[in-house]
Amino acid sequence: MAKSGDGIRILQGLLVFGNVVIGMCGIALTAECIFFVSDPHGLYPLLEATENDDIYAAAWIGIFVGFALFALSILGIVGVIKSNRTLLLVYIILMLITYAFEMASCITAATQRDFLTPNLFLKQMLERYNKSDTDNNNDKWMAEGVTKTWDELMLQKHCCGVRGPSDWQEYTSTFRSKHKDADFPWPHNCCVMDAQGSPVNLDGCKLGVPGYYNSNGCYDAISGPMNTQAWGVAWFGFAILCWTFCVLLGTMFYWSRIEY
Repeated sequence: MAKSGDGIRILQGLLVFGNVVIGMCGIALTAECIFFVSDPHGLYPLLEATENDDIYAAAWIGIFVGFALFALSILGIVGVIKSNRTLLLVYIILMLITYAFEMASCITAATQRDFLTPNLFLKQMLERYNKSDTDNNNDKWMAEGVTKTWDELMLQKHCCGVRGPSDWQEYTSTFRSKHKDADFPWPHNCCVMDAQGSPVNLDGCKLGVPGYYNSNGCYDAISGPMNTQAWGVAWFGFAILCWTFCVLLGTMFYWSRIEY
């Protein structure tokens, strides 16, 4: 039993409240990370082709951490109410382990933002878009994923290339090696489409006539959702860590006040 006193009773109440908040945050973190890894914007193939999808790894860790926080919050509440040293010791140890995992998830998500540069997506677009002579099945699968994602992205977001249509002309690419500049200065999905999904004026699009092709790049449409979701995982995680740190300190103090 814990040593009696109004202060200890108040601390008990605060710890129960703190664990309730941790449990709710755990559920919210899990939901947020599940939304992220479900790839609602369909951009994962572009990130996977860069061979660095650590942002998604951070989100998967966040899913595990969210479940763990919810389960441990229940354990903590039971341990505080029963003033059980063993339960609270298990709670503290497991919470410290979970804390380390969440810290790794937050740092990974936060630092990967600098990795998402225009040149990164430009390189994989030039190398893999419309690529058919692949080395193996994995390379073929990636090339197909990149091509499909870029086609949908340019069509839905009304953009072309990473920085703009000039990407397809200024750099050597798989697409350029297969198509003559006069026939395909850029993919047809860069053209302004009508309601039936056909170019409004294909010749005007090929000639670069304003109004018949999309002159803006797709980088903002790629980096915007990824950065938003990565920052969400990182900063919400950091907020949970700050709150959990305070609850852990209180739990350690309360544990020290429980009589053998």
